[in-house]
Amino acid sequence: MGFGDLKTAAGLYVLNDFLADRSYIEGFGPSQADVAVFEAVSAPPPADLCHALRWYNHIQSYEKQKASLPGVKKALGKYGPADVEDTTAGATADTKDDDDIDLFGSDDEEESEEAKRLREERLAQYESKKSKKPAVVAKSSILLDVKPWDDETDMAKLEECVRSIQTDGLVWGSSKLVPVGYGIKKLQIQCVVEDDKVGTDMLEERITAFEDYVQSMDVAAFNKI
Repeated sequence: MGFGDLKTAAGLYVLNDFLADRSYIEGFGPSQADVAVFEAVSAPPPADLCHALRWYNHIQSYEKQKASLPGVKKALGKYGPADVEDTTAGATADTKDDDDIDLFGSDDEEESEEAKRLREERLAQYESKKSKKPAVVAKSSILLDVKPWDDETDMAKLEECVRSIQTDGLVWGSSKLVPVGYGIKKLQIQCVVEDDKVGTDMLEERITAFEDYVQSMDVAAFNKI
């Protein structure tokens, strides 16, 4: 078992797939297993390896408490998928010792070539599996405050205008009227957007274009989904 070389793209792909349905290397909390793997990763994984990057940033937050995390740190090759060959230095030494007492006199060079071929095949399978996964669509939940000109503004018509804005990557949600003083109420409305398609600048431009009803628009809350 193992991850391969975690300083290479192939090794990081294996780590990313391994963490797709896990929060930690072992168990349900940070441990010395996470420390061992974290120390083998030379830098934060690239953004497209979202599971590995999420895990890396989380374990990095324990930098000052690494020594106090539970468990016993084992060799890197003791962690990871069972069907990936351990290519760490310790594993290489173990393999060499086994070869020294090979009762059947197997050819070291041929065995090494076969192990290399199997490793490359398995890493290729991991990369192929990753390439077939659907791309993660980044979305945000936004709460907007839309303010009218005065207390005589038709708020039903104002909301109708706002909801009339339809574009790919934008879904309107619930809304309510919130008093702001002097009989004036603002429209507070929720929406979910795809970050690559819809931005707050575009929303403000489209909403304030209804200048007969809308005085201004503000972002009351913005949360990544």
